[in-house]
Amino acid sequence: MCSHFRPGQALEEPVASVCPECVALGDGWIHLRRCLACGHVGCCEYSKNKHAAAHYAATGHPVIQSYELGEHWVWCYIDRMYPVGPG
Repeated sequence: MCSHFRPGQALEEPVASVCPECVALGDGWIHLRRCLACGHVGCCEYSKNKHAAAHYAATGHPVIQSYELGEHWVWCYIDRMYPVGPG
């Protein structure tokens, strides 16, 4: 069970609709992920730069959500599980 995700918690609004770090580098991304603690949007682990995982490593914010249309899953880096969605 994941203790880092609380269903119904107040979520921070996304701070972007792109991966700002990739845009700054002139790179693209495959999928976007949103940090539920602060709203940071970063590219997924399948993208070249893995900015969502880098954000977790830098901040310790453990829970992300897919920021793709039609996807509703949540992932916890610490527990390595989906508290909501696939898995």
